[in-house]
Amino acid sequence: MAETPLDLFQDAPALTARLVDFPSESGSEKALADAVEEALRALPHLTVDRHGNNVVARTNLGRAERVVLAGHIDTVPIADNVPSRLDENGILWGCGTSDMKSGVAVQLRIAATVPEPNRDLTFVFYDNEEVAAHLNGLGHITDAHPDWLTGDFAVLLEPSDGQVEGGCQGTLRVLLRTAGERAHSARSWMGSNAIHAAAPILAKLAAYEPRLPVIDGLEYREGLNAVAIEGGVAGNVIPDACTVTVNFRYAPDLSEEEALAHVREVFADCDIAEFVVDDHSGAALPGLSHPAAAAFMAAVGGTAQPKFGWTDVSRFSAVGVPAVNYGPGNPLLAHKRDEHVAIERITHCEERLRAWLTA
Repeated sequence: MAETPLDLFQDAPALTARLVDFPSESGSEKALADAVEEALRALPHLTVDRHGNNVVARTNLGRAERVVLAGHIDTVPIADNVPSRLDENGILWGCGTSDMKSGVAVQLRIAATVPEPNRDLTFVFYDNEEVAAHLNGLGHITDAHPDWLTGDFAVLLEPSDGQVEGGCQGTLRVLLRTAGERAHSARSWMGSNAIHAAAPILAKLAAYEPRLPVIDGLEYREGLNAVAIEGGVAGNVIPDACTVTVNFRYAPDLSEEEALAHVREVFADCDIAEFVVDDHSGAALPGLSHPAAAAFMAAVGGTAQPKFGWTDVSRFSAVGVPAVNYGPGNPLLAHKRDEHVAIERITHCEERLRAWLTA
């Protein structure tokens, strides 16, 4: 597939199929990154840079605003769902159709066919989104070339089923460890049960009432939940250790420091032997009050929704660029063996973005 150049002037559904047929599982994106770079460098109105398997292209027209369109080029492992298949109902099947090669196809089409947009544009194509955060290509660009991501507003073409999803929640995972003393279960009074000691933690979680903050007109629902509990030695032993894994999904009006402080406060009166932060990714403000975002909403239509989950819009928010999720794929189909996308969704997404950038 790498020997055949990408044709950015074929229609977006056909280009999506071409991208799907170009395998790029996480860690194996080089061939596709090469093809994307080659196709973009052939466009005289763009300046193209590359860092690893991440490609960034920009217009430099001196417009009053700059908008970033971003998408990852990797997929989860192929599950006998490549090559792509278009059925008689206008449904394109295959790995990455929804998450997110249909969005990438729209990016490439805009890059090729809108040479004089009403706002300067930056196109970001990055690798390793589907794997560990430290491998994420957008994060690598942020660290090495933060100026490449400069903008007034960003659109991440992650699957959102054609709806605008503003910002994203933050996610914090902590390990709450309780301690006890081992003993034979026949003589339990000789020990101290660490699993029983976790009961106040579970009671706090069961009684927790999440905030429902409204930000830029979007209502976010927070959640603090146990997602795992581990303890026990044997069927006849009083356990001396227990770990409750707690996940806090928080609204974008909280900083990472404020979110962590809140979780510590919730469990402040519990007897916790060790409090460990296991994972933490910050939230992203939706930025819908920005003029570019208002024009975007007017062009794409519909009603913006809050993003219940974490996406790479958080990385844009961290560098001061408000961002939304807007893509043709359906997030409920991401990573599935029967992943698919309706070609009318792809076409509609491209038409709406084109209207926004040329009106």
